Amino acid sequence: MKKDIIQPEVVDVHIAIVQEKNELGGMDWVAYVINNRKELLEGVLISTRGYGEIKGEQKKTATFRHSMDELEPKSFKKIEPIPEELFALNNEFWLSFYIDKKMFDKKYIFLPESISDFNSIQIPLVKKIGVMI
Repeated sequence: MKKDIIQPEVVDVHIAIVQEKNELGGMDWVAYVINNRKELLEGVLISTRGYGEIKGEQKKTATFRHSMDELEPKSFKKIEPIPEELFALNNEFWLSFYIDKKMFDKKYIFLPESISDFNSIQIPLVKKIGVMI
């Protein structure tokens, strides 16, 4: 039965974690959802959490849920800040949305230590430096 359910592939919708200046002049890392499609995303839901092992001890963060009524084509919206101490964990973003009343969902996982200057690129649409999946 489950094999008969067709899951449409998520294409051109990304999660990026970018560096931004904060109000104190320092740099923060902030997560964004990016719609690089030509269609409007409706009923956008994003669930975020961190989990993994630090110095031999299992750690996990609280789960946060975010919603957006719509995400316009070729646009982006801020999700939440990511403290650098969480970079040692898996940072998971589970995204669900609708296009023309068809549901899409995808899980994005930034692996431990993958959020770094070394892996940073120029993020499309956002036009800031960061890491994108």
